[in-house]
Amino acid sequence: MISIFFSPRGTAKKTARTILEAAGPVGERDLLSHPLIEELAVPVEEPVLVAMPVYAGRIPKSCREQLAACLKGAGGPAIAVAVYGNRDYDDALTELQDLLEDKGFHVVAAGAFIGRHSIFSNVAASRPDEADLTAMRDFGARCQGVLSAYAPEGAHPPIAIKGSHKLPPYKQVSFHPSCGDRCVKCGACAAACPAGAIPKETPWVTRDDRCISCGACIHLCPTQTRQYRGEAYEAAAKGFEAKCARRREPEVFF
Repeated sequence: MISIFFSPRGTAKKTARTILEAAGPVGERDLLSHPLIEELAVPVEEPVLVAMPVYAGRIPKSCREQLAACLKGAGGPAIAVAVYGNRDYDDALTELQDLLEDKGFHVVAAGAFIGRHSIFSNVAASRPDEADLTAMRDFGARCQGVLSAYAPEGAHPPIAIKGSHKLPPYKQVSFHPSCGDRCVKCGACAAACPAGAIPKETPWVTRDDRCISCGACIHLCPTQTRQYRGEAYEAAAKGFEAKCARRREPEVFF
């Protein structure tokens, strides 16, 4: 089993690992620390799980580009997983489904799970919680049953997943983390930033034109001085928190 994920704040990694707890040996590839720059060919007998965070209803653009350029299937099964911050996953799962099918896989299962929002961190702040983890394990058990019955030579009509296959354009992110006065200039944020938005020479700076607001710098900052700030952000946060207060539950498709 191969697990591929992009996990700036650790949630997609936790989700993938929980789903695959009972899957036996799993080879992992975190696109945050190890981007795909060369072809990754997956043999037909090797199932693959791809877990992606959802940004404005789509999977991250850089991840899509890496998977489209480097991932290669041979007719084997794939599991598509989206992790989102309790607003909606929109078309991210169908986007991931189409991408994996185009790369030579058959998507046999898909799931959308909830984690703490990457920008408005008060939304789904405690998730995934125990109920979510149980849902992930149940999904993983069902996936193992599907994988054990998978026959490459059989017919594999696409499974029906909520979302549109006609994707909207990527949206520009409105808010970006900034550095406060507790910065110790350790450079951890610059080293981790997947978009090259934090210069190594000046790690207290954020290049808004590059930042994808993934939250990796906030997650890794030892003094927690990197945060979202400003009156516009605070106002938007209040409205978003009110809009997304209702608890959403995981959704799975087979």
